[in-house]
Amino acid sequence: MKIAKTQQVMVAGSSWGVRNTFHSLVAILTTLLLLTTTIYVRHDRAHLSPTINTSNNSSFSPSSSSSSSKCDLFSGKWVFDNQSYPLYKEQQCSFMSDQLACEKFGRKDLGYQNWRWQPHHCDLPRFNATALLERLRNKRLVFVGDSLIRGQWVSMVCLVDSILPKTLKSMHSTANASLNIFRAKEYNASIEHYWSPLLVESNSDDPVNHRVVERTVRVKAIEKHAKYWTDADFLVFNTYLWWRRPVMNVLWGSFGDPDGVYKGVEMLRVYEMALRTWSDWLEVHVNRNKTRLFFVSMSPTHERAEEWGAAKGNNCYSESDMIAEEGYWGKGSDPKMMRVVENVVDDLKERGLNVEMLNITQLSEYRKEGHPSIYRKQWDSPTQEQIANPKTYADCIHWCLPGVPDVWNELLYAYIFYQ
Repeated sequence: MKIAKTQQVMVAGSSWGVRNTFHSLVAILTTLLLLTTTIYVRHDRAHLSPTINTSNNSSFSPSSSSSSSKCDLFSGKWVFDNQSYPLYKEQQCSFMSDQLACEKFGRKDLGYQNWRWQPHHCDLPRFNATALLERLRNKRLVFVGDSLIRGQWVSMVCLVDSILPKTLKSMHSTANASLNIFRAKEYNASIEHYWSPLLVESNSDDPVNHRVVERTVRVKAIEKHAKYWTDADFLVFNTYLWWRRPVMNVLWGSFGDPDGVYKGVEMLRVYEMALRTWSDWLEVHVNRNKTRLFFVSMSPTHERAEEWGAAKGNNCYSESDMIAEEGYWGKGSDPKMMRVVENVVDDLKERGLNVEMLNITQLSEYRKEGHPSIYRKQWDSPTQEQIANPKTYADCIHWCLPGVPDVWNELLYAYIFYQ
């Protein structure tokens, strides 16, 4: 009999949803149960904080210390739970990415797979793959953005993959490999990722060859991308990592147009311009009676160990414990950019279009041990100098799977069902 270790670090919640072969009956009953709860969004300029009404649903367990029946999903702590987590096995996911498969590429300390996020005063609902696929029947769930949201997409695919027979699932690419589509055939449901790291058009839009010295954006151009995802039923966006530079090169005109005008503009201003283009497109083109919209906040990096009290010059390499300091916030996460997103989302709401924020930044800040570090496929072979000093090529940006992005998807799952 397996005894679960309980080690509380920062507080926790739910366990892995039961896989059930009686798909249709269970999905119907589960959906009816889940529909009885509502998500509310409390909003101010500094922080978007969703609260779940826990008073009418036994799926949630309000803390006895709480006098309120509302639960803020993003205020909480991590709890070690090696009985319920991981939610799937890395080697059993048919479509695992080598960029995120840390165990496959030699990582031995696997404790990063066993952490569960615990909101204060309630538990996250159990992730039920059958219920999700039933909700997605005849629908599209599309993740749009960069490699971090691609990791979240891979996580979501892995979360549902195991309940589907091999003959009833598929993966294919289109749009010059910018659009990757996982399909659950029995449900006529798709879970997709569209590569668009800056949301608007840029010279980094090629899903493979996107490393350029001079990054350029067309801040008024989005149709090239949007035509692939506008009619989706659930849209989950992100854009942050590719903006991390003081000045962005902006193009007014088309790539290859000799009359195009290029100008270097302060990044934060360009970021807002791009998000305004994105929001204007959504306002005009999205079917408000059909499509649910989400925006995932910035994913933290852990590239400077001195920020959490370790030796200067180090990073996430060799880290095996999370950051215990409550409220820790690294310099890699820019609150000014977060406020820009919130202001744009506010304005959209005033115009009658609701974009729901998944504020994953703070909960992910603690997880310095959750990155691939050197344990991933290396597209370029490390040099002898790098091998002698592994921290020089450690990936402290993306996340191992199973791991942190699974929790992002548990939060998304709660949003999809509990509103």
